[in-house]
Amino acid sequence: MQAHTLDHVLPEMPARVKKNWHQILYVQVLIAIVLGALLGYFFPAVATNDWIKALGDGFVKLIKMVIAPIIFCTVVSGIAHIDDAKKVGRVGVKAILYFEVVSTFALAIGLLVANLLHPGHGFAGGGADAAAVAKYTGKHIEAVDFVLHIIPDSVVGAFAQGDVLQVLLFSVLFGFSLMALGEKAVRVRSLVDDVALGIFGVIRIVMRAAPLGAFGAMAYTVGKYGHQSILALLGLIGSFYLTAGLFILLVLGTIARVAGFSILRFLAYIKDELLIVLGTSSSESALPQLMSKLERMGCAKPVVGLVVPTGYSFNLDGTNIYMTLATMFIAQALGVDLTWSEQATILVVAMLTSKGASGITGAGFITLAATLSVVDPKLVPGMAIVFGIDKFMSECRALTNLIGNGVATVVIAWWENELDRDKLYAALHPHALPQQAAIAE
Repeated sequence: MQAHTLDHVLPEMPARVKKNWHQILYVQVLIAIVLGALLGYFFPAVATNDWIKALGDGFVKLIKMVIAPIIFCTVVSGIAHIDDAKKVGRVGVKAILYFEVVSTFALAIGLLVANLLHPGHGFAGGGADAAAVAKYTGKHIEAVDFVLHIIPDSVVGAFAQGDVLQVLLFSVLFGFSLMALGEKAVRVRSLVDDVALGIFGVIRIVMRAAPLGAFGAMAYTVGKYGHQSILALLGLIGSFYLTAGLFILLVLGTIARVAGFSILRFLAYIKDELLIVLGTSSSESALPQLMSKLERMGCAKPVVGLVVPTGYSFNLDGTNIYMTLATMFIAQALGVDLTWSEQATILVVAMLTSKGASGITGAGFITLAATLSVVDPKLVPGMAIVFGIDKFMSECRALTNLIGNGVATVVIAWWENELDRDKLYAALHPHALPQQAAIAE
């Protein structure tokens, strides 16, 4: 059975009539981000109003509202339309292997930059909020609890709570069930595909509010935390953004080149999603559009449906970089010298804790608390040093996570020979002539 195409309801479908610059979504989001930052800087009292904050929070909630059904429909439809069950397992194994290897690179590059730049040396202190930190330090999830948490108490509860891993587990099981039923499940498969079309239609409507969401989120952030808190720890922020940039360009760029595409062209292709994430500080806000664009650029639907949702829990490159860099910063700021063996311990512990806190609000800060408590308990109070600027680093974490999952999906599709090269070239070279595309192939 031929899977339904979702292209005609996607929010980023090129218009038949050329749009003016101010009608393009990413331009609107960029303008909204700038205006929000200006409002927060010059009128912080207005920017921290509950209604301004509600603009950003409301947009993120609108997106999260449909994430569970989108993952369900995409995964179920992708698996149900595959005739070979071994193929699904093979994709999953390759995805997990890729995630662990690349996550190790992310953790290592954070340690490397921290040892080279020493961002915490000479830190004068101040701005610590121990009371605010306290609520995070007790939320570490043990490995066995994390595994059990993947199994929902009920299917309805998994959807109600929006737990990605729980929804993913049920979706995989349901997809295999439909696959085993064969022709008996034709009507159910068609229903799932049609529901997916309707949900993507909802996303198309919701995305019209993206500029408002980005404006509210940026205005509140700048208005609440102010420019002084950013300047006080500019070294750490700069080091983190530099490290994330190096990881994207060097590590992910090399991986992309091996798979046969340019990381810079890929970033240009998903620029709308990157700006939405920048405004909302949540990589989940762009998940539906990212999955749609990856399908449109030639990645097979089953690969997208399996790799992207799994990556949001197991492939947190930005969070991994943050944990090693922030741990080293806190140690340097507190005058604690970590040996190479202790730094190696950070790699192992951070690899585990990054999985344990996925799906929890403030996951980056929670995983940092878990890592510090294992590496050296006396470092935990130092979390108060970075608490004030965590919001400004969360944007970079979310951006890196999004880019990493996008690249992972293309690479796994290429690895599985499920990547349409013609669509890939057309997506990454939108202005190329047909004869140029033929020559490139």
